[in-house]
Amino acid sequence: MANTTQLSQEAFDRLSAEHLDLTSRGRIEIAKKIETARELGDLSENGDYHAAKEEQGKMEGRIAQLAGLIENAEIVQVDDSGTVQAGCVVSIQYQGDDEVEKYLIGSIEEERDGLTVMSPGSPLGSTLLGAAAGDTVTFDSPNGPLKVEIRAIEV
Repeated sequence: MANTTQLSQEAFDRLSAEHLDLTSRGRIEIAKKIETARELGDLSENGDYHAAKEEQGKMEGRIAQLAGLIENAEIVQVDDSGTVQAGCVVSIQYQGDDEVEKYLIGSIEEERDGLTVMSPGSPLGSTLLGAAAGDTVTFDSPNGPLKVEIRAIEV
Protein backbone atom coordinates (compact mmCIF):
# COMPACT_ATOMS: atom_id res chain seq x y z
CA MET A 1 0.00 0.00 0.00
CA ALA A 2 1.45 3.37 -1.01
CA ASN A 3 1.82 6.27 1.36
CA THR A 4 -0.70 9.04 0.98
CA THR A 5 0.49 12.56 0.24
CA GLN A 6 -1.48 15.39 1.74
CA LEU A 7 -2.09 18.11 -0.85
CA SER A 8 -4.16 21.25 -1.03
CA GLN A 9 -6.80 21.34 -3.74
CA GLU A 10 -4.69 23.96 -5.55
CA ALA A 11 -1.58 21.74 -5.59
CA PHE A 12 -3.64 18.70 -6.64
CA ASP A 13 -5.14 20.63 -9.56
CA ARG A 14 -1.72 21.96 -10.61
CA LEU A 15 -0.16 18.48 -10.53
CA SER A 16 -3.10 16.99 -12.43
CA ALA A 17 -2.75 19.66 -15.12
CA GLU A 18 1.00 19.02 -15.39
CA HIS A 19 0.34 15.27 -15.71
CA LEU A 20 -2.23 15.82 -18.45
CA ASP A 21 0.13 18.18 -20.30
CA LEU A 22 3.06 15.76 -20.16
CA THR A 23 0.99 12.74 -21.20
CA SER A 24 -0.46 14.57 -24.19
CA ARG A 25 1.54 17.50 -25.54
CA GLY A 26 4.81 16.39 -23.92
CA ARG A 27 4.78 12.89 -25.37
CA ILE A 28 3.88 14.18 -28.84
CA GLU A 29 6.71 16.74 -28.80
CA ILE A 30 9.32 14.25 -27.64
CA ALA A 31 8.19 11.73 -30.26
CA LYS A 32 8.69 14.40 -32.93
CA LYS A 33 12.18 15.17 -31.60
CA ILE A 34 13.11 11.48 -31.69
CA GLU A 35 11.70 11.09 -35.20
CA THR A 36 13.63 14.15 -36.45
CA ALA A 37 16.84 12.86 -34.86
CA ARG A 38 16.38 9.40 -36.44
CA GLU A 39 16.24 11.01 -39.86
CA LEU A 40 19.79 12.30 -39.34
CA GLY A 41 21.18 8.82 -39.81
CA ASP A 42 23.44 6.52 -37.73
CA LEU A 43 21.88 6.35 -34.25
CA SER A 44 25.05 5.14 -32.54
CA GLU A 45 26.74 8.51 -33.01
CA ASN A 46 23.66 10.71 -33.16
CA GLY A 47 23.83 13.20 -30.27
CA ASP A 48 20.38 14.65 -31.01
CA TYR A 49 18.82 11.19 -30.81
CA HIS A 50 20.51 10.34 -27.51
CA ALA A 51 19.55 13.72 -26.02
CA ALA A 52 15.92 13.26 -27.08
CA LYS A 53 15.83 9.73 -25.61
CA GLU A 54 17.30 11.03 -22.34
CA GLU A 55 14.71 13.82 -22.25
CA GLN A 56 12.00 11.22 -22.89
CA GLY A 57 13.25 9.11 -19.97
CA LYS A 58 13.21 12.07 -17.59
CA MET A 59 9.74 13.06 -18.73
CA GLU A 60 8.39 9.53 -18.28
CA GLY A 61 9.90 9.48 -14.78
CA ARG A 62 8.07 12.70 -13.93
CA ILE A 63 4.84 11.32 -15.40
CA ALA A 64 5.14 8.22 -13.19
CA GLN A 65 5.90 10.38 -10.14
CA LEU A 66 2.89 12.61 -10.81
CA ALA A 67 0.62 9.62 -11.40
CA GLY A 68 1.64 8.18 -8.02
CA LEU A 69 1.09 11.48 -6.24
CA ILE A 70 -2.31 12.01 -7.82
CA GLU A 71 -3.45 8.43 -7.19
CA ASN A 72 -2.41 8.52 -3.52
CA ALA A 73 -3.33 12.13 -2.77
CA GLU A 74 -5.36 13.10 0.24
CA ILE A 75 -6.90 16.54 -0.26
CA VAL A 76 -6.62 18.54 2.95
CA GLN A 77 -8.55 21.62 3.90
CA VAL A 78 -6.83 23.93 6.34
CA ASP A 79 -9.23 25.07 9.02
CA ASP A 80 -8.95 28.04 11.33
CA SER A 81 -8.46 25.97 14.49
CA GLY A 82 -5.39 27.93 15.54
CA THR A 83 -3.16 24.85 15.51
CA VAL A 84 -0.37 23.77 13.19
CA GLN A 85 -1.67 21.46 10.47
CA ALA A 86 -0.72 20.39 6.96
CA GLY A 87 -1.21 23.27 4.56
CA CYS A 88 -0.60 26.11 7.00
CA VAL A 89 2.34 28.48 7.25
CA VAL A 90 4.08 28.50 10.61
CA SER A 91 6.59 30.99 11.98
CA ILE A 92 8.99 29.49 14.51
CA GLN A 93 11.93 30.63 16.59
CA TYR A 94 14.57 28.29 17.92
CA GLN A 95 15.44 28.80 21.58
CA GLY A 96 18.48 31.08 21.83
CA ASP A 97 18.09 32.37 18.27
CA ASP A 98 16.90 35.85 17.34
CA GLU A 99 15.69 34.95 13.87
CA VAL A 100 12.10 33.90 13.16
CA GLU A 101 11.81 31.32 10.36
CA LYS A 102 8.71 30.72 8.25
CA TYR A 103 7.74 27.32 6.80
CA LEU A 104 4.90 25.86 4.81
CA ILE A 105 3.87 22.57 6.41
CA GLY A 106 3.14 20.05 3.67
CA SER A 107 4.39 18.11 0.69
CA ILE A 108 7.31 19.46 -1.35
CA GLU A 109 4.84 19.60 -4.23
CA GLU A 110 2.97 22.42 -2.47
CA GLU A 111 5.74 24.94 -3.21
CA ARG A 112 4.32 28.46 -3.04
CA ASP A 113 5.29 32.03 -2.25
CA GLY A 114 8.98 31.16 -2.08
CA LEU A 115 8.46 29.49 1.31
CA THR A 116 10.59 26.61 2.48
CA VAL A 117 8.45 23.48 2.77
CA MET A 118 8.62 21.34 5.90
CA SER A 119 7.23 17.83 5.72
CA PRO A 120 4.67 17.02 8.39
CA GLY A 121 6.47 13.67 8.67
CA SER A 122 9.84 15.23 9.53
CA PRO A 123 10.98 15.23 13.17
CA LEU A 124 10.23 18.95 13.63
CA GLY A 125 7.15 18.90 11.40
CA SER A 126 5.51 16.04 13.29
CA THR A 127 6.30 17.73 16.61
CA LEU A 128 4.71 20.99 15.46
CA LEU A 129 1.44 19.37 14.31
CA GLY A 130 -1.39 20.22 16.69
CA ALA A 131 0.55 22.89 18.61
CA ALA A 132 -0.73 26.48 18.84
CA ALA A 133 0.90 29.90 18.54
CA GLY A 134 2.82 30.67 21.72
CA ASP A 135 3.53 26.99 22.45
CA THR A 136 7.10 25.79 22.89
CA VAL A 137 7.81 22.29 21.63
CA THR A 138 10.89 20.10 21.90
CA PHE A 139 12.04 17.76 19.16
CA ASP A 140 14.97 15.40 18.79
CA SER A 141 17.47 16.70 16.24
CA PRO A 142 20.61 14.81 15.19
CA ASN A 143 22.56 17.06 17.61
CA GLY A 144 20.20 16.52 20.53
CA PRO A 145 16.91 17.99 21.71
CA LEU A 146 15.96 21.48 20.47
CA LYS A 147 13.23 23.79 21.73
CA VAL A 148 11.17 25.78 19.25
CA GLU A 149 8.58 28.45 19.98
CA ILE A 150 5.66 28.80 17.58
CA ARG A 151 5.37 32.52 16.90
CA ALA A 152 2.47 32.57 14.42
CA ILE A 153 0.26 30.33 12.32
CA GLU A 154 -1.25 31.46 9.02
CA VAL A 155 -4.05 29.61 7.27
